[in-house]
Amino acid sequence: MQRIAPIFTVHNLEEALNHYQRLGFTVRTYVGGGYGYATRDTIEIHLGVVPPNDHRASAAYLFVEDADKLAAEWRAEGVEVHSPQDTEWGKREGAVVDPDGNVIRFGSPMA
Repeated sequence: MQRIAPIFTVHNLEEALNHYQRLGFTVRTYVGGGYGYATRDTIEIHLGVVPPNDHRASAAYLFVEDADKLAAEWRAEGVEVHSPQDTEWGKREGAVVDPDGNVIRFGSPMA
């Protein structure tokens, strides 16, 4: 195996792409419609449109060098960020939730 790309369910693809673009991802849509991609560095998240009555949500964990720096970057773009906190397992972790309830948790080693 070489890599993984989580698939997040979304109701409004354009809104989701705008959200991930604010997070610093490069976004693009699938030519056939109903699907999009958000990439940043070696991270790729797929965005798949689901019917309005489908309320599934997904989650992904990003291993980052500096959780506080990433949180500050995202806040500067107007994104609501759950502030990084030190954990008992030695990580400093925070989170963001997209408009459809999908969660990106992110963490770095504690100082």
